[in-house]
Amino acid sequence: MSPGWEGGEARRPLPSVAEALAMVRGRAAPLAPRIHALHEALGLVLAQDARADLDMPPFDKALLDGYAVRAGDLEAGDRRLAVGELLHAGGTPARPLGPREAAVIMTGTPVPAGADAVVMHERTRRSGDVVEINEPAVKRGQNILPRGREARAGDVVVERGRVLTPARLGVLASFGCAQVLAAPRPQVVVVPTGDELVEPDQAPGPGQIRDSGSTMLTALANQAGGCARALGIAPDLPDPLRGILERGLEADLLLITGGVSAGQRDLVPDALEALGVECVFHKVRIKPGKPIWFGVAAARGEHPGTLVFGLPGNPVGALVGFLVFVRPALQALAGRPAQASEMARARLAKPFRHRGDRPTYHPAVVTGAGDPVWARALDWAGSADLRRAAEADGFLAFEAGDRDYAEGEIVGFLPMG
Repeated sequence: MSPGWEGGEARRPLPSVAEALAMVRGRAAPLAPRIHALHEALGLVLAQDARADLDMPPFDKALLDGYAVRAGDLEAGDRRLAVGELLHAGGTPARPLGPREAAVIMTGTPVPAGADAVVMHERTRRSGDVVEINEPAVKRGQNILPRGREARAGDVVVERGRVLTPARLGVLASFGCAQVLAAPRPQVVVVPTGDELVEPDQAPGPGQIRDSGSTMLTALANQAGGCARALGIAPDLPDPLRGILERGLEADLLLITGGVSAGQRDLVPDALEALGVECVFHKVRIKPGKPIWFGVAAARGEHPGTLVFGLPGNPVGALVGFLVFVRPALQALAGRPAQASEMARARLAKPFRHRGDRPTYHPAVVTGAGDPVWARALDWAGSADLRRAAEADGFLAFEAGDRDYAEGEIVGFLPMG
């Protein structure tokens, strides 16, 4: 049987990575936006344009400490001016600037009417109530930020669809936007399955291993913009497994590890079917991570159907499955624009021999800057070798088929972060 085909009553080809990713994106619609306070909105995607409620700056503003002057008063050659009003930050001028007068002014203070330039303090010399301007050519408008230079009232200051960075949050605060309408962080539940698993703080017994997958996947989901939590380890028993998965379906996205291959105790697909979750695909032409399962639960009122991913129990297969399929789904739920590809490119720092009938993701470290970057494949023992994969900056993507790659060849590169 061809390696790209799955057996059973109806032989069908396994989807490629691109085909499976298209299916995921086709089912991952942005969550309904809601109101968030600014301190909760970092990293969210703005769902409507934010507009200025006033001119910014709201007055002609001094850009540095010095003297507000009329440039025309200095054109005749006499560079001595009478010292007038003292203008502190937070205050406003009490009167217009008089003829041949200079007002002492602080950074950010409104410039008095009549003044059209600010001369920095270091280019003046004061004696009593007279200041001498030592700057040779004072130009109108220098060191003044005019009213409305940044924005006029009603202008769009942050466009919808923008990710709310710290700087953009600062902009919103400066224009009185104490709250924003944005897609929320997707709620993610992680469920590890398998009688062989014990919690990380327990000593494994014979035939047991510690659960590393839920810790890794929870961190990955949070890093990708979700809000993730892990439920307890689900046993390989139909009724308890179904009960735990049912709780997980209350989230926006459910991540399950283990139980999705073809063994007698791989019970997850049947449990999900019993809970009404529609299977979109099961298994993909990819290595590691071929047994990945993806489906969508039925909608509940205004809550859209939960996206469900069953990832392999082996840790690197789960890691690759998350980066290739789950991370784009989370970005779509959060309202981020869909990218044509999550892949970057890398130039091989050393020759590489690939053997395999599926596209393969091999852990690698970046060894040099450039476009594309230089990367070196790690000495890796396979899908159970999380220790080595944890040292990687990402995964080199090799096409299916036996091939010897030369140093300097360009291949796909899936970044870890």
